[in-house]
Amino acid sequence: MQHFDVVTARLVLALARDGSIGRTSERENIAASAISRRIADLEARMGVVLFDRVPTGVTPTDAGRIYVEGCRRIFREISDLGDAMADFAQGAAGQLRLAASSSALSGRLPELLALYAQRHPAVVLDIREMSGQATLLALADAQVDLALVADNYDLTAFQTEVLEPDDVWVIAAPDHPLAASLDGRNPIRFEQTLQHDMVGVHHAGALDRLVNSAARRMGRSLGTRVQVETFPSLVRMVEAGFGIGFLRLSSLHLIAGTALACAPLGEEWAARKLLAARRRRSQTPPAVEAFLHLIRDARG
Repeated sequence: MQHFDVVTARLVLALARDGSIGRTSERENIAASAISRRIADLEARMGVVLFDRVPTGVTPTDAGRIYVEGCRRIFREISDLGDAMADFAQGAAGQLRLAASSSALSGRLPELLALYAQRHPAVVLDIREMSGQATLLALADAQVDLALVADNYDLTAFQTEVLEPDDVWVIAAPDHPLAASLDGRNPIRFEQTLQHDMVGVHHAGALDRLVNSAARRMGRSLGTRVQVETFPSLVRMVEAGFGIGFLRLSSLHLIAGTALACAPLGEEWAARKLLAARRRRSQTPPAVEAFLHLIRDARG
């Protein structure tokens, strides 16, 4: 294939991830018209249609899916080659590129990164906050070295290790009917929560999928009275009396200073973990390996 265009290839990957020219335009800070023009030029040059234009956005065609996977493979190989060459460069400091979910950044990750930066001041840190699924796509596309994400995604293509425990807790306002059952220590059965309205967060996100899947397995559904986009917003809406909420342990610090009642869920499925995922390859870059050692030491 002649004249492989790195910028356009990155945009193809971004479009496949986002499913929308508008969203890709916002994420990549490139005008939507410029994205459309680049994709149209690429399609004309190759004589194939890469994306179907649908009312909700764009979806890859069969040819598009093959092209997307080819781009991912090329970028992975370029990334691995760069890592290999860095080992030969005397004095090369290295780079640590992370994609982290909101849950990961709500926990002790910022403190770990601060300690890492203190111990390795010459390493360049590139930290990106993304949805859980987007972190894994960025990892597969070799845009990052590590994805820090909840454990209820398909991670079979990656190597993983535990960042920290991240069990699911339920929270409620002190005057809520469920509050009397939440003592902050003893687990509560998930079934006890199902009769109450819930404040939802990150529709189709990891936590939303987790609790709704558990409800469906019991032949029940969760009544979502309000849907918010951030965990601090969830806490505020629960405080205001709009329903109960579910938080992972890594986000439980958000209720500090409130009167909210809380307790862990007692089911096995609610015993979750935050994971550090990396691509499978023969050699891990030194800067990445140093961060993984830090995780292991902190975990004990």
